[in-house]
Amino acid sequence: MNKDRAEKILSRPANADAVLISDPAAIYYLTGRWIHPGERFLGLLLSRTEEPKLFLNILFPFEETAGLKIISYSDTDDITELLAKHIKRDWVLGVDKNLTASFLLPMQKAGIARDFVNGSLAVDKTRAVKDEEEKQLMRKASAINDEAMGIFRTLVKEGISEKEVAEQMLGIYRSLGADDFSFGSIVAFGKNAADPHHMPDDTKLKEGDVVLFDVGCVYKGYCSDMTRTFFFRKGPNEAQKKIYDLVRRANEDAEAMIKAGVRLCDIDRCARDIITEGGYGEYFTHRLGHFIGIEVHEYGNVSAAFSDLTEAGNVFSIEPGIYDPETMGCRIEDLVIVTDEGCEVLNHYPHDIEIIG
Repeated sequence: MNKDRAEKILSRPANADAVLISDPAAIYYLTGRWIHPGERFLGLLLSRTEEPKLFLNILFPFEETAGLKIISYSDTDDITELLAKHIKRDWVLGVDKNLTASFLLPMQKAGIARDFVNGSLAVDKTRAVKDEEEKQLMRKASAINDEAMGIFRTLVKEGISEKEVAEQMLGIYRSLGADDFSFGSIVAFGKNAADPHHMPDDTKLKEGDVVLFDVGCVYKGYCSDMTRTFFFRKGPNEAQKKIYDLVRRANEDAEAMIKAGVRLCDIDRCARDIITEGGYGEYFTHRLGHFIGIEVHEYGNVSAAFSDLTEAGNVFSIEPGIYDPETMGCRIEDLVIVTDEGCEVLNHYPHDIEIIG
């Protein structure tokens, strides 16, 4: 049980006596163990006055460790009755966004706590500030992603399909020390690159195509995510070069303004203004970035709708894109760690125009 992380969570919600966490990723963050309970109840109870308690079905073996008490139950036990034995009726209980109505409603009906409040932000905002151990894992995950990108670019050959390239990626990641994909890899040839979430299909590569890789891996529980856009055998025409240069400048100028205390919406505006002033604003169709860590998408984003201030230790993506189906799709994405004076860019694969194949 990570006591420091638990104490940070408990320091955030001023209006709750305890927090019941049911999100498996948050429980991994605190215990170092992934548990996938399916439809069964999973809950970690944190309070200021008692030791943490993990409510866990006996189907999932878990050795009791220092600072964590395991409360086991079977499929025939009543979860509400079990929780009532450990939650004080005069408590205000914080619950997280993953707690389903099938468990929450009986808890409320039975009145096992005086009141129920949303405790998700206490957990999410704590996870959004990475500690040194997490930063090191994310640096390594991104270093693997950089190395993998250098290999992925060599896979493309005339006539190969997107699926055929994608099917080789996991083996490459694992050979470099990664455990798995962090998300379904995007491999997009030609006009498919103008679809921001295109999934690999049977499209075959031909000379002059744009090749877009949006890829990521997991290393010891932490995710990476990076996008690069290449040109196959022929360099870009003037319109394509303009788009590529706009996206690159949007990426680099946004990264240059990042430091602790900057509004996330202002970082988005910096990149968006560059692309809009270049005449392609309508083709930048998504937010500039998302927070990342144990999950590839975590609480927090870099968008016009998110005005929170950056904090040292935040890790998020900067991924401007232009998706013009008549010209090309282009995205350039890095991950950054916010510092007091700036940011550390985790990806070092170049942003320069590159002709491959």
